[in-house]
Amino acid sequence: MTATTLDRAEAEAPPAAVPAAQPPAAPAASPLVFATYAASSLLLGLTQGLGLNLVAVNLTGIQGALGITQLESNWLVAAYMATNITGMMLLYKMRTQFGLRRFAEIGLAVYVLVAFAHLFSNDLRSAVTVRAVMGFVAAPLSTLAFFYMLEKAPEAKRLAVGVCFGLLGAQLAVPLSRVVSPELLEIGEWHGLYLLETGLALMSLCVILTLPLTHPPRMKVFDRADLVSFPLLAIGTGSLILVLALGRAYWWFEAPWLGVLLALGIGALALFSAVELNRANPIIDLRWLASREMLAFTGALMLFRVLLSEQSVGAVGLFNTLGLQNDQMIPLFWIAAAATVAGYAFTSLVVQPARVQMLHLAALVLIAAAAWMDAQATNLTRPAQFYLSQAMMAFAGAIFLAPSMVAGLVKALQRGPSYILSFLAVFLGSQTIGGLLGSAVLGTFVTIREKFHSNILSGALTLTDPVVAQRVQTYGTGYSKVLQDGALRDAQGVAALGRLATQEANVLAYNDLFLLVFAMALFGIAALVAHMIIDAVGASRPPALKPA
Repeated sequence: MTATTLDRAEAEAPPAAVPAAQPPAAPAASPLVFATYAASSLLLGLTQGLGLNLVAVNLTGIQGALGITQLESNWLVAAYMATNITGMMLLYKMRTQFGLRRFAEIGLAVYVLVAFAHLFSNDLRSAVTVRAVMGFVAAPLSTLAFFYMLEKAPEAKRLAVGVCFGLLGAQLAVPLSRVVSPELLEIGEWHGLYLLETGLALMSLCVILTLPLTHPPRMKVFDRADLVSFPLLAIGTGSLILVLALGRAYWWFEAPWLGVLLALGIGALALFSAVELNRANPIIDLRWLASREMLAFTGALMLFRVLLSEQSVGAVGLFNTLGLQNDQMIPLFWIAAAATVAGYAFTSLVVQPARVQMLHLAALVLIAAAAWMDAQATNLTRPAQFYLSQAMMAFAGAIFLAPSMVAGLVKALQRGPSYILSFLAVFLGSQTIGGLLGSAVLGTFVTIREKFHSNILSGALTLTDPVVAQRVQTYGTGYSKVLQDGALRDAQGVAALGRLATQEANVLAYNDLFLLVFAMALFGIAALVAHMIIDAVGASRPPALKPA
């Protein structure tokens, strides 16, 4: 399927189906032209992915420069995510009425200006405002990366190659952001991160201005009801994302404003649903999204995103607890990046709508095996012991995401162009909200289990136990050159033992997290196998006779 074919299908298909006879395919592009468009796609994806992740993985380094606490630094990520999903919802209508390229040109120009403004923002309020603007204007980049890869891909593999490698840049940015950030922070502190963002945005703007992109015939799709629906959608999704992004940091039941935000988000989405269900041309077809097929599809997407949060919340969180920083885990991130590329390359060779369930099953098996391997961690575990398991996780993420996109696009195009935005809303929304939900749920689980293990370990550490008393004395001896008072040395020994107990409780909590991911993956395997059996049984039944 060509980019031209895809666009014309969107523009010309009747509401119920895609035309049976597609327009003639565009002439095959030369290898040099395809390589140019593929490199442009990768650049656009990296620009979008690094724009988010460079800040998200370096909050500790940024908070010192801005003079903010670790708690307040979470607003930088929350602001970007809350506005980014709203920009994604606007994409389809903006592309149809004004052209995606025009939207991206204006958005990237603003992106560059805002990235420059980042260099002069030295307080929390201005930094959060800038991040919110960047989240909105960066919304077209991931979609553009997809269309640039699709534009000149070989005809026989256009959909497979376009989808798989169109998603590669944004996924590759996740491990690469941790690889490049230590050097950037060392060179220019937090300004070094934004200098890279600005440079990538300028390069992306040059690409869009230089390389043409096929677009569908433009038509008027906005109407007055959008002035009601879009604000409600923005308020509803933005509020829920803020709750998910900040709930664990401020703790769920400790900050009353979290409850206000949650109520506001639910109320706004309820009003949005009431408006959309009574529109002739809704932004999102809620009835289709509530069908059994789409609910199962959305549930699968959300489950996978929660499981894949094991990488950032589990593995990286464990090593941060053990005192390791990004620069000490660079080989691990390079291996994850290589496994991501290998996963997309493999998927591009084998992906077909009929094989999606088998690829998802393979991804679940890899996730379950990797989580089981990670659950054997101790306080002596280092990144080298996680090379294989995290490579399996990265590979699983690649063979899950691309087939899901292919299957969803096929389903949407079969029903007509009006369903494209509904599919994008499900796919992109589930990725954003699923990732935040995974971080929130798994992070909260680690906190609760750490308190549980700390209570048990603290109860077992009594000075009446001769082993504990000897360990306290041993730790206190290390302070003998600076503390002459034996009581003070014992107090320091008790404090050192307490820190070790807390670290051990954290390791045990992360092992519990890995076991939870393992159990959830097993549940996903069972559900998917049952679904495949039901589909096979249904397909083997003879068709029912129609009444005369």
